[in-house]
Amino acid sequence: PCALGLATPAAIMVGTGMAAKRGVLIKDAPALEMAHRISVVAFDKTGTLTEGKPLLVAADAVSNVEDARAELLVLAAAVQSGSEHPLATAVLNAAQAEGVKFAPATNMRALAGRGVSAEVAGEPILLGSQRLMAEQGVTLTALLPQAEALETEGRTVSWLARSGKLVGLLAFGDEVKPNARAAIEALHALGIRTVLISGDNARAAASVAAALGIDEVHATVLPQQKAELVAALKANHHVVAMVGDGINDAPAL
Repeated sequence: PCALGLATPAAIMVGTGMAAKRGVLIKDAPALEMAHRISVVAFDKTGTLTEGKPLLVAADAVSNVEDARAELLVLAAAVQSGSEHPLATAVLNAAQAEGVKFAPATNMRALAGRGVSAEVAGEPILLGSQRLMAEQGVTLTALLPQAEALETEGRTVSWLARSGKLVGLLAFGDEVKPNARAAIEALHALGIRTVLISGDNARAAASVAAALGIDEVHATVLPQQKAELVAALKANHHVVAMVGDGINDAPAL
């Protein structure tokens, strides 16, 4: 009994200390003790498996008139001017690089897992996912072929609408982290199943999962649905670890 009383706390202290040196903070002893039983690891995509430093790779406007693309960038930059989201940074960097001038939007409101709404020059603007556009009755037909082609390449696509009418789409590219595949392979070697849970479109999520060898993919998932998926995995008698870095991951974490 005395040996156990000394050895157990010492082992936990050494374990948490070694983890801390590697940048891993462990909440308490039970969490460390449970870790060896993990059978499923669920990952967020953007900023977790990818670098989280997306670049704007396409900006396609519905209209063919001159300066239509510039107008799309003006509206997008105006809406994103107050945001610290990585996609907002990509839009603002692109606008700056192209010398686009804009005034910040007003009445900005974050729409969890969907995008953002705002007003520019008194007109309502929506910027976000295909789900958001469908919910607001915005027709995307004119640019769906371009969007599907970009998503197949693994791009994240955002849509912009003004007063209920589609203005254009923005596509973003984000590189997979160099060590991500090795991490997935190491988990598989331990017999641990891997799951990707992403709010991104199905094609982009599938592209990343295929590149990394992830076992299971769930895409276009809202924040609360992420938590529900983790609960469902646990209900199948799994011990689940969740890896994420964003506000949208908070309920699942």
